[in-house]
Amino acid sequence: MSKSVVTFGEVMGRIAPPGFQRFTQALPGSMEFTFGGGEANVAVSLAIYGATASFVTALPKNPIGDACINALRGLGVETGKIVRSGDRLGLYYLEAGANQRASVVVYDREGSSVMTTPARAYDWDAIFAGAGWFHVTGITPALSENTAEATILAVKAAKAAGAIVSCDLNFRKKLWNWRPGTKPRDLAEETMRQVLPYVDLVIANEEDAEKVLSIKAAGTDVESGELNVEAYRDVAKQVVSQFGNVSKVAITLRESISASHNNWGGMLYDAASGEVHFAPLADDGTYCPYQITDIVDRVGGGDSFAAGLIFALITEGLSDSASAIRYAVAASCLKHSILGDFNYSTRGEVEALMGGAASGRVQR
Repeated sequence: MSKSVVTFGEVMGRIAPPGFQRFTQALPGSMEFTFGGGEANVAVSLAIYGATASFVTALPKNPIGDACINALRGLGVETGKIVRSGDRLGLYYLEAGANQRASVVVYDREGSSVMTTPARAYDWDAIFAGAGWFHVTGITPALSENTAEATILAVKAAKAAGAIVSCDLNFRKKLWNWRPGTKPRDLAEETMRQVLPYVDLVIANEEDAEKVLSIKAAGTDVESGELNVEAYRDVAKQVVSQFGNVSKVAITLRESISASHNNWGGMLYDAASGEVHFAPLADDGTYCPYQITDIVDRVGGGDSFAAGLIFALITEGLSDSASAIRYAVAASCLKHSILGDFNYSTRGEVEALMGGAASGRVQR
């Protein structure tokens, strides 16, 4: 675990009404401002667990950019390779849903520093010096032609440097609009098929493979919350059959009963052994998802899964596939209890949940 994990993407300002208020209730009035973004969320989790994590992005050279760097650095993330360029920090507004009312996200990130910074403004050779792992998501190339080019250059440079590469497909239907006349799904598939030949670990949620690669799990209806969990074995195998460089495929399994109640678990497929591991498991060894009945904040749940999986795979005692998927699912389950993008759960708390400490009793 001596080599660093590098992540690359956009970190944004997150603006949200207090509690579960709607925008029209809270405005005009006070809003909560924090920082977050897929790859930054992963770096923060890794740093909290004790790994060496470096986050790469572009931020404006102004006090808001300074505050963002200070926040990341304060959580243990290495920020020395961040490029200071462009004019603005991207923003997103979050209205947290509850029960049968869904959460709503409004993006305000057009023209952000990451979107306008050229791909070659990043010193990829220096970024990957001493790096053992590189993580990126499908969100970054969805932002602009610049970020798509940067993502492709980055995965190529990471592989050339000998790093393991992971990619969370993370399809976002409100993005992928940087080429007029091309449908978002078509642009996503065209671009991600240029990224995935350099990826070792593919991470996806229950519908990403269909949205990005046209690989659908049979008998699944994500909108109704019905998942045919066993069908994801075949999804993973199809991903590996299309991209022979991929050695592992991980899939989060979310059943959305309501905005406040989700069942949560995951699967890890190991191409070398052909084995599939699910988590969590009941005492008889069958898949038995966590039932999260009072969600505090589900944003960042997939990022906390990715971070947990990466950390486990590079950590002695957790790196076998069965332990790694258990750690990832437990870490991301705990994230649902924490407000904000970042998962502040510690390694000890994650391992306690892995061991069955799920009652939430007061720790004295």
